[in-house]
Amino acid sequence: MKQPLRWAGRGLLAIIALLLLWQLWFFAHVAWWSQFDPGSTSFMRLRLSEMHETNPKAKLRYTWVPYEKISSHLKRAVVAAEDDRFVDHEGFDWVGIQRALEKNERKGRAVSGGSTISQQLAKNLFLSPSRSYLRKAQEAVITVMIEALWSKRRILEVYLNVVEWGDGVFGAEAAAQRYFGLSAGRLGPAESARLAVMLPNPRKYERSFGPRLAAHAERIRARMGYSQIP
Repeated sequence: MKQPLRWAGRGLLAIIALLLLWQLWFFAHVAWWSQFDPGSTSFMRLRLSEMHETNPKAKLRYTWVPYEKISSHLKRAVVAAEDDRFVDHEGFDWVGIQRALEKNERKGRAVSGGSTISQQLAKNLFLSPSRSYLRKAQEAVITVMIEALWSKRRILEVYLNVVEWGDGVFGAEAAAQRYFGLSAGRLGPAESARLAVMLPNPRKYERSFGPRLAAHAERIRARMGYSQIP
């Protein structure tokens, strides 16, 4: 009886050790990217792989630009649309999560997630769009790491540079060029609000930007002046 228990104990310790090593791998990348810009993300690699299924020569549109060269209008618009308590919370907006749960209960289905910019960034950098409790737990752990090691300015800078904004379009510079023929630094309030409301489903809204979404963009534009950014 002692031998099987001993082997079970060793197996459990091995699993724990592997999990710790896995978390250290995430931590090392988060620490490195606090000072150096990521060349690609998990979402980028997944999307490029999908594009190669139909076009082996497909390439992503992606150009990194520093924080100071991104329009403050876009920064305010994205915060207003995605995470209006961004500068105040420590990675998790508990008020927003509660509101999302109540909204989902009223609708009878998951229509709102309540994720912060920090959580979305953790997912974009390392994980996948799939939904599971395991993925959500890992996302939470990475979010804590990011908030502990990065400034809010760095979080918003990386997010704006790596988030998806259309079919193969990643980051503010590529999005500004794709939709308006402008650099990210020259985006005005109207263009910024339009880009911000696309973020929940950019590939869909790239093809269809109807009156309902346009009205939402106007609401975001009206709220932008109240958004706090780092």
